[in-house]
Amino acid sequence: QVQLVESGGGLVQAGGSLRLSCAASGRTVSTYAMGWFRQAPGKEREFVAFVAVISWSGRSTYYADSVKGRFTISRDNAQNTVYLQMNSLKPEDTAVYYCAAVRSRGGPYYREREYDYWGQGTQVTVSS
Repeated sequence: QVQLVESGGGLVQAGGSLRLSCAASGRTVSTYAMGWFRQAPGKEREFVAFVAVISWSGRSTYYADSVKGRFTISRDNAQNTVYLQMNSLKPEDTAVYYCAAVRSRGGPYYREREYDYWGQGTQVTVSS
């Protein structure tokens, strides 16, 4: 069992930055593939970013096209935490952001049903 707690959300102006954290407890995240999703008001939850347990051909991170080049996902296994650095934020990035985990050395995983554990979410609001 893994418990996930997100933090770092808030209100920021367009063009600004935020760093979200996802702290895990109960199990070490080093054996879990991790993802970030978001859900805007009136919309379905959507994939944002993924980080694998291991790299394949030198690559371990994957992004939605809408955030590629602006967001960076990373993991600190020693701190049992996954991060989402968000730069050049846009009003359309406004959403509740969720982290998710699945015990797997595979991936990437883009769909909600591929994950076993979820955090409660943190609100990100980008003003224009």
